[in-house]
Amino acid sequence: MGVRLGCCSWNLWESEGSGGPGGRLMSRMETTLEPVMDSIRILLVDDHALVRDALVGQLSEHVEFEVVGTASDAGEAMEVAFRVEPDVIVMDIDMPGVICFDAAERIMARLKAVKILFLSAFFHDHYIEKALKTGASGYLHKSEPVETLAMAIREVAMGGRYFSEEIRARVVRKDGKMSLDQGAKMRARTLTDREIEVLRYLARGLSKKEVGGLMHLSTKTIESHSSRIMEKLDIHDRVELTRYAIREGLAEA
Repeated sequence: MGVRLGCCSWNLWESEGSGGPGGRLMSRMETTLEPVMDSIRILLVDDHALVRDALVGQLSEHVEFEVVGTASDAGEAMEVAFRVEPDVIVMDIDMPGVICFDAAERIMARLKAVKILFLSAFFHDHYIEKALKTGASGYLHKSEPVETLAMAIREVAMGGRYFSEEIRARVVRKDGKMSLDQGAKMRARTLTDREIEVLRYLARGLSKKEVGGLMHLSTKTIESHSSRIMEKLDIHDRVELTRYAIREGLAEA
């Protein structure tokens, strides 16, 4: 992908006192600001054929995009990437076979200019952390609309970064590098096994009385555990607590 920019037009005038009324035109440069961009060459990687086909159709509607290849797993993605040398690789995280992060590292080691944009249905800390360590240019949740994906592809192709809003809130930049906010991780590690168990039940939508019944504890004890959990995680309401548990995979455990 290449970008060619013209220069802005402008007129350069002498000051009014040196060249008569209104000043005198000293010089004039006329060019136009006309970005000319080659198509962004995209490789789509997802183990679900329906998802791949849908994305190919939707992204192909954008004149600046060219889908140059697809792959059903990370191993195949390496083969295709080395053959077609795309500008941007949109890669699902949850696929069988070669781990996507390992594949991404191998691809970027060989194709220095390629940008990796990960897709996932999850916001797990270890996924985000691995994506950042890999050197990914972006991470989007699969619930995002296709127009957001298109925007992200444009951004990373131009050398920028793009993350879903919830991920941006958990990422910090230090010394020019992006990493997961360690404060949130450290807070989560302070939870006891009993508190994690309570959190799992609450995240499933059970009332504190129902949780107490399942754990053979009083409602008052569950309320006490719930208060300590929210205090440790710096979370202030039940909705946010549930979102946290779902994001970290605790609701399904």
